[in-house]
Amino acid sequence: MTSRKIWIAYLAIDVVLVLLFALSGRRSHEHSLTFVGVLQTAGPFLLAYAALTLLSRPWATHSRIWPTGILIWIGTVALGMALRVLFGGTAATPFIVVATIVLGVFLVGRRVITTFLARRTARSVNS
Repeated sequence: MTSRKIWIAYLAIDVVLVLLFALSGRRSHEHSLTFVGVLQTAGPFLLAYAALTLLSRPWATHSRIWPTGILIWIGTVALGMALRVLFGGTAATPFIVVATIVLGVFLVGRRVITTFLARRTARSVNS
């Protein structure tokens, strides 16, 4: 797989993870799981993720944990919350805490796993 295809795949995985965050939150609070409902929850975070990802030059840094992964995680939460409020949503403290933890596990965790797998693959190729 080419480098470009790899980082596009990683971007797609991150987008799916943000959508999963929205789906799980809506489901746990017994909200509608319609496309529009999920998009209302995920939209601000997807926009924030897109902005932070573009600033991080994903073609070169798609799996870096530090500083890229940490900045994308914190920026997605912070800008996502700001956009959520701007769009008329709420940002109660428990939601901020849960979003920070879940998106951290998802966005940084994906980078930890892909870094581990890439190193493992490189070791096995060189052996």
